[in-house]
Amino acid sequence: MTMRRSTAIAAAFIAALALGTTSAQAQGTLRIGMTSVDVPTTGGIPNNGGEGYRFLGFPAYDALVNWELKEKQDDIANVRPGLAESWSSDPKDRTKWVFKLRSGVKFHDGSAFTADAVMFNMRRVFDEKAPEYDAPAAPIVKSQLSMVDRWEKIDDMTIAIYTKTPFAYFPYMITRLLMVSPTQYEKVGKNWVEFGKAPSGTGPFKITKVTPRVSAELAKNADYWDKDRIPKLDRMILYPMPEPTTRLAALRSGQVDWIEVPPPDAIQSLKQAGFEINLKPYPHTWPYVFNTVSPKSPFTDKRVRQAMNYAVDRQALVQLLNGTAKPAAGLYPPESTYFGKPENRYSYDPEKAKALLKEAGYGPGKPVKAKIMVSTAGSGQMLPLPMNELIQQMLKPIGIELDFEVVEWGTMLVAVRSAPDSAPSMGVDAINISLGFADPSTMYRYYHSDSKSPTNWNWAHFSNPKADALLMAAQTEFDEEKQLDLLAKAHAIIVDEAPWLFIVHDLNPRALSKKVVGFSPAQSWSQDFTTISMAK
Repeated sequence: MTMRRSTAIAAAFIAALALGTTSAQAQGTLRIGMTSVDVPTTGGIPNNGGEGYRFLGFPAYDALVNWELKEKQDDIANVRPGLAESWSSDPKDRTKWVFKLRSGVKFHDGSAFTADAVMFNMRRVFDEKAPEYDAPAAPIVKSQLSMVDRWEKIDDMTIAIYTKTPFAYFPYMITRLLMVSPTQYEKVGKNWVEFGKAPSGTGPFKITKVTPRVSAELAKNADYWDKDRIPKLDRMILYPMPEPTTRLAALRSGQVDWIEVPPPDAIQSLKQAGFEINLKPYPHTWPYVFNTVSPKSPFTDKRVRQAMNYAVDRQALVQLLNGTAKPAAGLYPPESTYFGKPENRYSYDPEKAKALLKEAGYGPGKPVKAKIMVSTAGSGQMLPLPMNELIQQMLKPIGIELDFEVVEWGTMLVAVRSAPDSAPSMGVDAINISLGFADPSTMYRYYHSDSKSPTNWNWAHFSNPKADALLMAAQTEFDEEKQLDLLAKAHAIIVDEAPWLFIVHDLNPRALSKKVVGFSPAQSWSQDFTTISMAK
């Protein structure tokens, strides 16, 4: 995105906000400034990564299994029954998962949720020959649920989903598949674009109005099936605002009540002005995912990858972010039970980095040269341009010269789901993308050989037989203690092999007006908006 275009979009946001301020100040309306460039898609498969699911996924839709966002606030969010009252893995066939569906649930259009609706949603994502297959959106879900093999209706309120191999973490994964109304799809002419204009889910909020590039509005679903989670708010209005200064200006002027990722240098003044600054660790990491397979990529050499991990001053980045992140030493933080005992504990050690580069054949007259895909903004991306500029500056004296391919967030999400040698990847040597570790299957998706993109999220095309064996054993192990031991051993190997540059973990900063009451942040990429009300 050019600076001129970015400025024009910011001006449009401010104009739209100014026009809508009077109506938006109605009692019980929460207005949020997101980091996304555009309104995430609204048809039940949101784009824009975790932010899309946070604001226009889980509030308006349910999955068979939902995230538990109210309990265990001091731990990573777990799962709870959603549209399935219960589920189980068949002891005689661990590839078979049986889901008992919740009765009495209605979609926003009034139609009933049944097993047939689940079958419809499965075909939307996985059956390329089905008339309802959603080719543009399906890969967003399919890349997360690549283990799904087939499905069947057992009766009107029971379904079975089969995985290709035993997959102990499957209940965590099925949270990605949100249920939409087949009746509404028929009503709008069997067209997913039209469905997105008048969507229908089962969630606690209804999407009522979408203005591309400007806003999306959601209203309370007073008939929500979970009576404990009927929203206190009347409405939520979501505004895409990729520029931090635009979000800040909108908050200070009272045009929004909540912004994601306030500019770090404004945090102290916001506190002094009476705004709440909300920080909470959550399952987030901000790495460079290295291209480990293309012959031209310097990151095919493990020594170069390790050198990068010793060459970055993570504390300087934390300082740039005014303490809203913490240093990363792996996918998981060192205090995690999944971290294991790697031989390498990455810290800022430029001399060790230089020694590794020398061993790999680089030196003062032959620097490492690499092109990195970076985004202008995006879900969990924090301040990607200033952060990458600082990394570029700190690496050059060590003998690593970075060039950047700057893209919008949606472009990056397409790239990371594609192969590293494909056109969407633009020939880069690494992708700087925020990623999560919300469930135990995370490492399998990011690092197992079977998960190489475009099948799943291993864009690095990293392959290590020992890690593969441990990750496969863990996903087929239904004893949690044994599973944990296998995952910790796999993580130690991954840290030492360094398929990623592990940089920082975000602390999920957001700034809230003192009018926002009842928000209790969960350690999750999603949040519960049903507890929130607005003070007069």
